[in-house]
Amino acid sequence: MLSVRFSQNILSETNNFKLFVDRKGIEGLPESIAAAAADAAKADGQEGKWLFTTQKPSIFPFLTYSPNRELRRELFNAYINRGNNGNEYDNNKVFAELVALRAAHAKILGYKSHADYMLELRMAKNPENVDKLLNSLWEKAIPVAKNEVGEMQKIINKEGGKFKLEPSDWWYYSEKLRKQKYDLNDSELRPYFKLENVIEGVLGCANKLYGITFSPIANIPLPHPDAKAFEVKDNDGSHLGVLYMDFHPRESKHQGAWCGTYRSYHVKTGKAITPVVTCVFNFTNANGDIPALLDMDEVTTLFHEFGHALDNLFNKNPYNSSYVAQDFVEMPSQLNEHWATEPEVLNMYAKNYKTGEPIPADLVKKITNSGYFNQGFANVEVLAASMLDMAYHTLQAPVSIDVQGFEKEYFTKIGLIPEIVSRYRTTYFLHIADGYDAGYYCYKWAAVLDNDAFEAFKEKGIFDQATAQSYRKNILEKNGTMDAMQMFVNFRGREPKIEPLLKNTGLLN
Repeated sequence: MLSVRFSQNILSETNNFKLFVDRKGIEGLPESIAAAAADAAKADGQEGKWLFTTQKPSIFPFLTYSPNRELRRELFNAYINRGNNGNEYDNNKVFAELVALRAAHAKILGYKSHADYMLELRMAKNPENVDKLLNSLWEKAIPVAKNEVGEMQKIINKEGGKFKLEPSDWWYYSEKLRKQKYDLNDSELRPYFKLENVIEGVLGCANKLYGITFSPIANIPLPHPDAKAFEVKDNDGSHLGVLYMDFHPRESKHQGAWCGTYRSYHVKTGKAITPVVTCVFNFTNANGDIPALLDMDEVTTLFHEFGHALDNLFNKNPYNSSYVAQDFVEMPSQLNEHWATEPEVLNMYAKNYKTGEPIPADLVKKITNSGYFNQGFANVEVLAASMLDMAYHTLQAPVSIDVQGFEKEYFTKIGLIPEIVSRYRTTYFLHIADGYDAGYYCYKWAAVLDNDAFEAFKEKGIFDQATAQSYRKNILEKNGTMDAMQMFVNFRGREPKIEPLLKNTGLLN
């Protein structure tokens, strides 16, 4: 019940914060974002104003484009203090109790810590192996992040700003830096990422890799009228499963995105029962004549969750239960992300929503050239959250902590720079309250696997049929039914190497 309460508190905090601004407050924002904010304000009884919230499609475009530093700070502080406002939705005591109970439970079972208990059956095996990976990446990422701070501070100084870069400034000045270094900005890309086109891209990519097809289903119950349903057929035309996709924010939804199943593949009385899979998102909505236009992060998120969907659709575990090592879970989803920005794939789906023209070659080149951009920040914020999770869950019973004090002391200890806030602070770190406890490191562990796996595709061609079938047969169909490392070796022919990850994230020194 503690995890449910934690989750509901975050949902309430997210829904309760509302920042209304006048016309001056939307200065610098893309037309589609301003239109969405106007519609939100109107729906909330404040027609003539613009509403911004801590929902991701609202907050991050505002942080990226608004020149109003005070408003950026107000919105950002509301985001990072969810569950930490001393009100009825405060999560400090809830999480402290959750950590204490987990540590006590592990001790009763004979384990040194909750992390030792959770990791025993995973690829990592123990906290020491997790720490070894995270610390090695941290040492490489921090200098890159510090260099990014220096580059943005130069822009601030050149513009006459008499202040030091703060966390709430990062998106605004990193966007300026991206424009300066690569002549590329988010508002230039959005017109080419109409939601319907990106959906066609991700489905078309799967078709080219595996030969599967997706047909819209009418007259079927939907979780929401905006959701879509597809029948998925295998390359021989046989029924493979049903896929739901639910795209836009609403008050009942948590933030972020996820993939789940209404029904997993299993065999009952000798008959195969096919899966029913759902992908849920919180993407920017359509507004008037402007369709839902995604940013690059949202495009990547769609490809990511669809990778989970493929894992569920292809799985052939006959027993309706499986044990997938949690540090392997994100491998299929993160692998699928790689196709999103490949030039050949961009040319399949990135089309201007007004003209239908494909994305220009110079924009594709800019996307490719900017692949290493902001990687210090991207790595540090995720690693900080991963390391904080492990710090909590390697505590040995009895545990009694002051959450805010523990968090501050830990980030000081590891040297988290003041310009970056951990991707998740404790009181809204939903992952480690509802299933990824001692497990948020899994994204980085799986990153070693997915970057190495994608090298196999690049060696033969990103749509090489033999490689795709080997990946399907050796990993997706068997996932959860055999040792994860053995599955990877069966596909790749050897154990994974870390060098592709370091190369692809600009951390290879």
